[in-house]
Amino acid sequence: MKRLRIKHLTEYTFPTQVTLQQHYLLLRPREGHDLRIESSLLNISPAYTIKWTRDVFDNSLAAVTFQQASDKLTIASEVVIQHYEEAPLDFLIEEYAVNYPFNYPQAEWADLTAFQLPVFANDQTAVNNWLIHLGVRNGHWTTFSLLTRLNQAIYTQFRYQVREEAGVQTPATTLNYGSGSCRDYATLFIEACRCLGLASRFVSGYLHAPATEAGNATTHAWAEVYLPGTGWKGFDPTSGLVTGTQHIAVAVARNPEAVPPVAGSFIGPAVIPSLIVNVQVNLLA
Repeated sequence: MKRLRIKHLTEYTFPTQVTLQQHYLLLRPREGHDLRIESSLLNISPAYTIKWTRDVFDNSLAAVTFQQASDKLTIASEVVIQHYEEAPLDFLIEEYAVNYPFNYPQAEWADLTAFQLPVFANDQTAVNNWLIHLGVRNGHWTTFSLLTRLNQAIYTQFRYQVREEAGVQTPATTLNYGSGSCRDYATLFIEACRCLGLASRFVSGYLHAPATEAGNATTHAWAEVYLPGTGWKGFDPTSGLVTGTQHIAVAVARNPEAVPPVAGSFIGPAVIPSLIVNVQVNLLA
């Protein structure tokens, strides 16, 4: 078991006072048999009220309503977690799904269909051509080998690039540029899986790594694929690895653009506020 402390600061500074509209926060890690929250603190300024809910994917969502105008918005989260998934490769796939292609059981079709439909339908030709080039459309593969091939291909063939812009690149854009951010890599991986008929979803969260130990990092993104016998299994094309205790999931979604950590708007002059994001993930004794 690992104990990890996650600090996440988001701070907007405006040139003049503005009226902050309701903001939505996805900052609280997803609890389960493999992850427990030991403590959680959330400091927000200016004065506010907060309501916690669960969205359609069971993500823990905070709706924040502000009570006064301000020229600065500060959201500081600090969470200590216990992470138990020490052996990410210790899993079994149902016998019928060990080799690709396979069909999901009919009883699961209604639940998985949405995760098999592409979000970027116009990019399916480009994604399929890339899959043909990789050779995964030919011959026989074990399901895990195929997914490992996709994960490693994105990790080795593309150039990682930090992007400050909101949202994700389309898969065709990532293929064309040969570069992208972690969320762009995850989006390409997901759309490739869906092109192959595999149910997949986007994950937003945190990564424990030397860079995040030092701070001044950002949130991370990866993908999960539904594998019969083991459930939703994580693949991180930014590192080419299967996810483990270094990955801390906060939110999952069918659409990669649906789960930003902080989302909201303001009423005021048409200006772009300055933004500071600082994520730090530390291993505790």
